[in-house]
Amino acid sequence: MTHTTEPETAMPRRHPLRLTATLLLMALAAGCARQAPLPMGERGPGQWQAQQARIEALDTWQLAGKAGLRTPEDSTSANLDWSQHPHYYRLLISGPFGSGRSTLEGREGRFSLTTSEGRFEAATPEALMEQQLGWSLPLGALSDWIRGLPGDGSEHRLEEDELGFPARLEQDGWEVDYRDWTRTDGLWLPRRLVMSYGELRVTLVVNEWRPVVDE
Repeated sequence: MTHTTEPETAMPRRHPLRLTATLLLMALAAGCARQAPLPMGERGPGQWQAQQARIEALDTWQLAGKAGLRTPEDSTSANLDWSQHPHYYRLLISGPFGSGRSTLEGREGRFSLTTSEGRFEAATPEALMEQQLGWSLPLGALSDWIRGLPGDGSEHRLEEDELGFPARLEQDGWEVDYRDWTRTDGLWLPRRLVMSYGELRVTLVVNEWRPVVDE
């Protein structure tokens, strides 16, 4: 009796080079699916929302910068050194504003301005600056605006950029455009603001932020 044996079906063998290429393509595809890390110093989506609670809690800082004022009749600038604390602030103003070096201080509802001509007080810092310097910054809200936040106690309109950061704020007759940002101590903070009120235009440039951040 004759038995016939069917030949065994050979299992296909994968070529090592083909297998390596397949694995490489899978790795590349997985890498493309993951978002590439942002270059150092670049803002990204969601960063403002992630830090907003810390920005709102930030009440102590020092900064050095420059303010430029422009009206239809004139334009001028000055250097600013700002020291902010929960119940006290001091703003040193120096340069060609026409007043030499001035010190504006606010403490628990009392405001004073010291110039080369003496020390003066008024009910609001805005009135004090207008009386003695001939120009004024919106200091009542500026401590919020300088952090990228609307001021308390009045209506506002806030526009965001494509990354979710403040881009334009309208409040109390002022328009605030946020033109540039800087990252300091883990926080994104405004570096350049342009504020307009009627025909008055104020440009603030922060050269150095020194926030006191509670971890």
